[in-house]
Amino acid sequence: MSKITCISPIDCTVFAERDVDSLDDLKAGLERARTAQTAWAARALEERIAIVEKAVNALEAMNDEIVVELAHMMGRPVRYGGEIGGVKERAFYMTSIARDALAPLEIEKSDAFHRFIAREPVGVVFVVAPWNYPYLTAINAVVPALVAGNAVVLKHATQTLLAGERFEQAFAEAGLPADLFRNVRLSHDLTEDLIRSRRFDFINFTGSVGGGQAIERAAAGTFVGIGLELGGKDPGYVREDADLDAAVDTLIDGAMFNSGQCCCGIERIYVHESLYDDFVAKAKAIVEGYRLGNPLDPETTLGPMAHKRFAEEVRAQIAEAVAAGARAVIDPALFPEDKPGTAWIAPQILVDVDHSMRVMRDESFGPVVGIMKVASDDEAIELMNDSEFGLTASLWTNDVDKAARIGRRIETGTVFMNRCDYLDPALCWTGCKQTGRGASLSVLGYQSVTRPKSYHLKRA
Repeated sequence: MSKITCISPIDCTVFAERDVDSLDDLKAGLERARTAQTAWAARALEERIAIVEKAVNALEAMNDEIVVELAHMMGRPVRYGGEIGGVKERAFYMTSIARDALAPLEIEKSDAFHRFIAREPVGVVFVVAPWNYPYLTAINAVVPALVAGNAVVLKHATQTLLAGERFEQAFAEAGLPADLFRNVRLSHDLTEDLIRSRRFDFINFTGSVGGGQAIERAAAGTFVGIGLELGGKDPGYVREDADLDAAVDTLIDGAMFNSGQCCCGIERIYVHESLYDDFVAKAKAIVEGYRLGNPLDPETTLGPMAHKRFAEEVRAQIAEAVAAGARAVIDPALFPEDKPGTAWIAPQILVDVDHSMRVMRDESFGPVVGIMKVASDDEAIELMNDSEFGLTASLWTNDVDKAARIGRRIETGTVFMNRCDYLDPALCWTGCKQTGRGASLSVLGYQSVTRPKSYHLKRA
């Protein structure tokens, strides 16, 4: 039987290992899930909400252990306390709006007719979650799917192998009926085989562009709905009227937090020429103050990347940019833990960059950011749109009306003003271009895990 192995980026040792699920066991489990889902959908919405909220509280009770597991599995420092704050914010917001989001749309209720459009659960929802925020990303789909009356199958990335088991434990403790939630361990081939054979009724995937393309190919012709959150190259733009200190503090944190491994992290920054030199100087001082070290040490502010191959891609982008004329602002010698061939890499700021360089075009997903000088809004907008991706864009200005006008011209899923690297559960999480399609969270997050069903009832 083949194995799935999580190699810790801290020391390259095996942290966790599990057997790949057998196809026969999976098929039998999915059949049981369909049977269980019918009874679950028939239960009162309030009962479903209560169990889901109890499971979230059970996750919170495990958080001290989860934080340490995450440090071992993907390198995030324990000082940041894990993801439970965001998990609760998103989960409880989605349960709070469920009654309205799932309520029928009444068209007519008269002596002659009752006409309405109901929201029905789709059936079995397959959630494929990434390693960078394994709890936050999964909760976006898991909570609305279960609350709406579906069964859920969760597949986590190899790098965060234990996260799915924690979800499974939490739902069991909360009293979720058997077979409604299952954590699976699948190879890529087995995942594609299950999708191709239409074992699921909706698929939510967060990951790479290549992974999303593989999901779409496998689902082709099945007519199953797919939600995809893929790559990103999110920009920040600092106008001449911005609060400089706030812009630097927030954008650099948005670029470097979690070793730059954030879906909506800042990967390129455009600064008005009047503020550019001061911005770079302040950014340099912030990054030089980071402490790269063992993520289990509470003093560490920056841990290793999740895998050495991710670090090698960042190193390659930096080296190519410097060879093409970019200047590295940060001296790697300040971070002696930085060692080629490992997941340990120093944070870096690049200036004198342009869009001929991969570091300003391709997703870096690491602790590096390029900063460019711009002379006008039009120049900044053109550069922000010069990307294959479109998840978020961060604008720094004191002019709300100007931010809204600029935002309308940016090809992106979310426009921020004076903040970044945040997900508001009341707003839909969505992207355009190669960032993917579909929407999660907000009222729209319930639409992908339900289907409309029309009722035209004529009274006798």
